[in-house]
Order: sequence, then structure tokens, then C-alpha cells
Amino acid sequence: MPKEKTPRELEDLPGIGPTSAEKLRAAGIDTIEKVAASFPANLSDTCGISQDAAKKAIEAAREATTINYETAKSILKRREDIGRISTGSKDLDELIGGGIETDAVTEVYGRFASGKTQLGFQLAVNVQLQRKEGGLGGAALFLDTEGTFRPERIVSIAKSAGIDPDTAVENIVVVRAQNTDQQVLTIERVDKLIQEKNIKLIIVDSLTSLFRAEFLGRGALNERQQKLNAHIHRLALLANKHNLAVFVTNQVMDNPGMLFGDPTTPIGGNVLAHAATTMLYLRKGKEDKRIVRLVDSPNMPEGECIIKITTDGIR
Repeated sequence: MPKEKTPRELEDLPGIGPTSAEKLRAAGIDTIEKVAASFPANLSDTCGISQDAAKKAIEAAREATTINYETAKSILKRREDIGRISTGSKDLDELIGGGIETDAVTEVYGRFASGKTQLGFQLAVNVQLQRKEGGLGGAALFLDTEGTFRPERIVSIAKSAGIDPDTAVENIVVVRAQNTDQQVLTIERVDKLIQEKNIKLIIVDSLTSLFRAEFLGRGALNERQQKLNAHIHRLALLANKHNLAVFVTNQVMDNPGMLFGDPTTPIGGNVLAHAATTMLYLRKGKEDKRIVRLVDSPNMPEGECIIKITTDGIR
């Protein structure tokens, strides 16, 4: 008997025809590996096939998927290529290990006017600097979900950083997302843009705003978390695939069960807590000062520092 063909495209999987494959790709399940990691119920709902057919497709995808093993030594060698973007503050850079890392997702959360967007503006400018100056010599993608992007602010920060303002604004690609579908689709289709524009930083400001607005009530919580989970993992995949930095801002709420301490809790729960590589909490201090607390990092101890938001940017 002739040997069965190894599936390479979605349409090669049993039970997955052109229509089902199109539905999967629209949902972000666009590779054999993603099918292999899916649950039968989710796959069935997404492309409209029975759960038995979904199980067979997943089994075939898993058989066709290879797992690449490597030693810690090879990972250490690869991490020599990790880049870091300066935040504009030496104290904050030191707190997080030298700056915002590539091949990682950095989440900053805090209340309104705590400085989250301002930090994003600073990074969008600083990423354009050369490595020896605290940048990556690349462009930025700014995914604006709240209508807070201000090119005038980029101009003032660029002048202070010694970058030509016209060049600075040209090197920042802005997408204004009006709903979660636009937000998710922007990230799903961004690979070509990353290569064409030499994008080294993706900023999502804010990651959760539209999700909170669209998915209301406990009945929609499960669907919201599933969609948010796929979105943040897609961002993490891009960070790894292209060795770029991902910086996301997050909204907060008060935890009514918190009797002592700061009740401020980031939106997204464990989905974001587990997906983010580094987590920062920003809160307002006196005048133009902000307190930054390192909440979670894989290689740096918890700690705090103070930054200032000035007309020239973060200091």
C-alpha cells in the first residue's frame, strides 16, 4: 500500500475541506501545529464539523507535528541576540534588566492617567535609536484601541531624543481598532508588515479595553477569555518568531475581596498573568512622578523605582 501523505496544509487533514479550512484561518488557527494544540469541542464549533471529525483531524495534525528539542546551552546562546529598548529612565531600565526585552511580552497596568500610554510613546521613539543608544534601529506598530495616540507627543519626545521628528512619525505605523475583531485581525495579518517596515516593537494600547466593552456580564466571560487568550499568545508568537518586543497596556479594576493592601487588579486574570513575560504596575505619585513596581519577571527580583513624565518624555 502506498504511504499516506503527511499533512502540510489544513486541507490535507481528514474532515477539513476548503470551507472548514477558511473558517479555521479566520479564527487564527492557520497551521497544522495550531490544530494539533486545539480541543475537539473548540475545533468543532469553529469550523462546523462533528466532534468525532475534529478528533480525527487533531490526531492527524499531532502525528504530522514534530517537537524540536534543544539544550539550555543553545537557548543561552540564542539569548545573546535578545535586544532591549530603553524606557528613558535609567532606574526603570535597571529594574527590568536593561530595558524592554525582545522575544517577550511586557505588560504594564495601572489606573487612568498613570502614565501607561506615555511609556508606550517613549518606547515607540526609543526603538528607532541604534542599539548602542538604547534602541533596536527599527520601527514600531502602535495598535490604538482607545483613540489616545497623539503624533504631537511623538514629535516632542523625538526632538529630545535627537531623532528627526519627520523620521520618527514615519517610522511608527498606527492602526486604530474599533472592535475586537479589528484588533485581533491586525495582529493575525501583521507578519508581512513586520518584514517590510522592519518593525521591532508592537504596542497595544490598551489590550483589554475593547474586550471589556464587547463582552459584558458573566455569561460572556468564557468567550472573552478564550479570544483574549488566543490574541495574547499570537503576540507572544510574533515576539519569538521575529525577535521583537511586545508592549501592552492593561486596564484595572478594584478587587472587592481585597481587605488589606492595594485592591488594584489588572483585567484579564490568569490569561494575561501567565502569558506576559514581565508585568509592571504604574501608579501616580506627587506632581509628575510615577511609581513603577516590577510585579513579575522570569529573571529579575521584585522592586520599585520612581520615574517622571516630562515634556521631553520619560525620565
